[in-house]
Amino acid sequence: MKKLLLFIMFLLTGCSTEAAITKDDLLIIAHRGDSSEAPEHTMPAYEKAIESGADYIEIDLMMTKDGKLVAMHDETVDRTTNGKGKVSDYTLEQLKDLDAGSWFSDEYKGEKILSLQEIVDRFEKGTQYYIETKETGMEEKLLDILSKRNLLDNVVIQSFSSESLMRIHKINKEIPLIQLCESVDVPYLKENEINQYANGIGLNARLVNGAFVERMHAANLVVHTFFNKDKEKNQIDDVVSYGVDGVFTDYLVNAKKYQ
Repeated sequence: MKKLLLFIMFLLTGCSTEAAITKDDLLIIAHRGDSSEAPEHTMPAYEKAIESGADYIEIDLMMTKDGKLVAMHDETVDRTTNGKGKVSDYTLEQLKDLDAGSWFSDEYKGEKILSLQEIVDRFEKGTQYYIETKETGMEEKLLDILSKRNLLDNVVIQSFSSESLMRIHKINKEIPLIQLCESVDVPYLKENEINQYANGIGLNARLVNGAFVERMHAANLVVHTFFNKDKEKNQIDDVVSYGVDGVFTDYLVNAKKYQ
């Protein structure tokens, strides 16, 4: 809870570059749930993440043919189910017929694709939610679901789409927003424009160094990093030493040492 309060204070007031971000302040975000121990975005993955003490569970959102929001990273169901085709070509009911666990191991055979509604109904205020909008047009549905569960204070929303984040900011300026970036090259990443609607930057760990973190903190932006799964164990110590404010981890069992 202390880390969550510090994060919120950072978002509200900014951070002086003279104030070091310590390991005790680092947010641990369960990437697609505890995705090294259970199939990503399934109920077991989220349950294990919460049991392991993650500060947030991450939920990637896609929209179905009938306008429902579901936890799915890819545009297609091919990689993580026994089905084929785009998520947007399925209704929620049709997605529920797919097996979302067998690809990971036989232990999880029959696990289902989850709607956002199911996830927040299951965990309510028992966790914090770090949600990515994977496409524009879902913003009002997303905020409506969160609002009805009184979870607007329990969420951070990220996106590669600045349009999606700006839509959310226009509706509710109190929700912490993270702009995902594919590059740190100037003039691509204009932090003094991003900080007009977002509270932080999210990017791949390979793009991060100490100077970049200082630059973002000077613009009152937090820095959250994610890893290529096969590189996380070799990169995370360096990234934490740079003073980042949060890390997405696929290996909660190892990341717990930073809590």
